[in-house]
Amino acid sequence: MRSVPRRRLIAGLLAAPLLAGCFASNDDTSSEGSADGARLRVALAFPPAENFSPYGADATLLSRLGVTEGLTKLDANGAAAPALAASWKKESDSSWLFTLREAEFQDGGRVTPSAVATALKHAGEAKPVTAALSGVSLTAKAVGDTQVRITTENPDPALPLRLSSPGLAVLSGKAYGKERVDPAGTATGPFELTDSAGATKATLDRFDGYWGGRAQAAGIDARFIADGTARTNALRTDDVDIAEAVPASQTASLDKNNRRETATARTTALQLNTSKGAFKDAGLRSAVREAVDGSKLADGVYEGHADPGAGIFGPALTWAEGKRVEPTGRAGAKDPKGTAITLATYDNRPELPEAAQVLKEQLQKAGFKVRIEVRESSRIEGDALAGKFDAFLGARNTMLDTGDPVSVLASDYTSKGSYNLSLLSDKKVDAAVRKAEKTGDIEQRQDAAMAAEAAILGTDATVPLVHQRIVTGVGSSVEGVVLDPYERALVGTGTRR
Repeated sequence: MRSVPRRRLIAGLLAAPLLAGCFASNDDTSSEGSADGARLRVALAFPPAENFSPYGADATLLSRLGVTEGLTKLDANGAAAPALAASWKKESDSSWLFTLREAEFQDGGRVTPSAVATALKHAGEAKPVTAALSGVSLTAKAVGDTQVRITTENPDPALPLRLSSPGLAVLSGKAYGKERVDPAGTATGPFELTDSAGATKATLDRFDGYWGGRAQAAGIDARFIADGTARTNALRTDDVDIAEAVPASQTASLDKNNRRETATARTTALQLNTSKGAFKDAGLRSAVREAVDGSKLADGVYEGHADPGAGIFGPALTWAEGKRVEPTGRAGAKDPKGTAITLATYDNRPELPEAAQVLKEQLQKAGFKVRIEVRESSRIEGDALAGKFDAFLGARNTMLDTGDPVSVLASDYTSKGSYNLSLLSDKKVDAAVRKAEKTGDIEQRQDAAMAAEAAILGTDATVPLVHQRIVTGVGSSVEGVVLDPYERALVGTGTRR
């Protein structure tokens, strides 16, 4: 177990809560903090896969627990809003000037322009590259005592959105050791990571110096419970106060007052390996698309808590449907003639193994011979990115990394994308995404994103299946849980019991 010493901080800041639109958590009597607030017990579906690295999948985990934050954040409409940066202005197509608010790190140091520049420099040098910087090169330099100038190699009209990414969190200089980047005690959020026990649990204490106001909960005791049924049962038996990602099959077991359903930008899709094996053949990819039926997954596996897949971007992005473009250039479907394929998925989202079984039946009916491989997410994602499976079934929040629809297309479907599970390398797709990246006007950028989506769907490298609605389990006495369609936040300063 890695342990970080706890620090007592002077608690004289009785500020109002930062977030008003939240609901919070329940706790046992032994950990109640009276005037200091009770501790929250939270069950999470995904354990830290990279020792709490702020650059990979763990970046979202740190963000959801209120540990880290960046220069900006996303508001309810998906626009960039102030966070550590109080304001910003565009100086040119490739240069932006950000003015910092007064804030401090959890180690007591001030958030300075040079500290921000150092943090962004380390993020840019991370290997593998953090998803928010896929295909993007930026430089940050301090300007006086309160400002940071960020320049990009190429024009980047979505930079304020990009900087909201959990993978671009600002940490103090003490975080950047020789062997790893450590967010414990070096972040800026309302909760400080103080102790962790591998992939089983983590302890967070309230950071009383948080610029946005003193959190109402004294801290968070997080448990990582991959099994969705076990996570739900922990809430029902009052072992936890908040359970994220309640499986569709378990939703009815919770009282309606103990569940919150949120429309999200999460799409469950089948990613087909285009670089080798069966699905290097576009005709066999087309055969998969014609064989699968997302509506049966939405009504059956997801029990109505999902909508049939319409594209990479689902109905939570209200602008997308009216701008959707019909894919062209698809290959004709070939007869699989018993072609053997391996379909991989993970069990942290319990609907996925069940969905894989339904897909297996649909694909075998079409003439494929299907073998399913299921592992925990952190144990399978690397192999999927390395192209070790013919098909990979996963659930992806398309707005998670940057809040910019174009950026997720760049990271997931271009030849140099850092999260290209289909290993797609298509000149038309790369060109469509590049065109969208260069478009600054919001309406036109959305149009270009949908044109790029159509180009991607035309390759059949990905087959969208359902757009998911997430159910969060919430204890009866809990208030202030953050119901975030982008799934970047779960607890905030107003989360309490």
